[in-house]
Amino acid sequence: MPKKSWTLLELAADPLTDVQLGLVELTAAELELPGCTVRSKTLHGGLRDGVELLVIDNGRFRVAVLPQRGMGLWKAWLDDWPLGWNSPVRGPVHPRFVPISEPSGLGWLDGFDELLCRCGLASNGAPQFDARGVLQYPLHGRIANLPAHRVMVEVDPAEEEISVTGVVDECRFHFQKLRLSSTMRTRRGEPGVRLVDEVTNLSGNPSEMQLLYHTNFGPPLLEPDATVLAPVRRLMPRDARAVAGLARWNRYEPPQPGAEEEVYFAQLLADADGWTQVLLRNSAGSQGVSLRFAVAELPCFSLWKNSPPLPDGYVTGLEPGVNFPNPHGFESGHGRVRRLEPGETVRFELTLEAHGDGQAVAQAEAAIARLQQSAAPEICPQPQPDWTAA
Repeated sequence: MPKKSWTLLELAADPLTDVQLGLVELTAAELELPGCTVRSKTLHGGLRDGVELLVIDNGRFRVAVLPQRGMGLWKAWLDDWPLGWNSPVRGPVHPRFVPISEPSGLGWLDGFDELLCRCGLASNGAPQFDARGVLQYPLHGRIANLPAHRVMVEVDPAEEEISVTGVVDECRFHFQKLRLSSTMRTRRGEPGVRLVDEVTNLSGNPSEMQLLYHTNFGPPLLEPDATVLAPVRRLMPRDARAVAGLARWNRYEPPQPGAEEEVYFAQLLADADGWTQVLLRNSAGSQGVSLRFAVAELPCFSLWKNSPPLPDGYVTGLEPGVNFPNPHGFESGHGRVRRLEPGETVRFELTLEAHGDGQAVAQAEAAIARLQQSAAPEICPQPQPDWTAA
């Protein structure tokens, strides 16, 4: 059976020739995939006003994509089990309400409530200021608040696969000219999605880029004594707060007033093909979610633990990246950026898989245990000056 495709948005150089299909509803019959649908919806009111959601349902796993927010993933559901978190920010937030360049550098937080958002592309870490105190790089960069200018849905009935591709440019006159081409793929009945991202330097000059996948989970998966399992080569606390929690770096405390965030930086072990896996499971081991990625593409892993009371955002982030989320200058000085020649493209892949029962969780645990067999973990008791600027 031949592939089928639908162009939902195509912004041309001449606005008179733009393609905008508006609201879309592709049925199982149109997709030629039983039980599968693709639907778009425009939200109205509040901070959501004007946000477009693109919901892909493969018959078991649903995911809501945000073309106006850098092709991020807002929420997902395995059957009726939700994946994501409950942010105090009532989102998804339209980028026009997110003051990325406010003087504090923290405006990004005004729109933060996704399951998965990309941080980058010029920078992806903490804010950076010049000697006069003027903001140079805002928290986590701009890509998660930039809209796609091309969105396409494709279905391959023979492979029973749906894919959504979005193209987002992060460009500034006299500065960087980077393009993200992101494709999310899922097969009928598959308990997750696969992301394939390509970043291209559109400039005639060399450029640097950074990318981090800020993948976030709250209740019901996150709970007291939930656990992260990862095949650690080397791990260290980011700062004094993380040092205090190092003995339980991979386990979670109950929500508590006054709790400060903890962050741990790690390098992970990989299999013979260069791929690694990280698992977050609930306390009973009956549900979990895994990320898989190639360590050559995403060599730095950050674990973010945020445990305030539930209304304030009880959440954890599993964050594979090109670098650690320190200020851009610190990471660049330690060689943790990707340098792209004019026209050069670099590729990244990330798989997110939900585990809906204890058997699936146990299989993920066994896979990580096999990876860990190749080396004992090195746990650094204190922050190391080459890894953290805190």
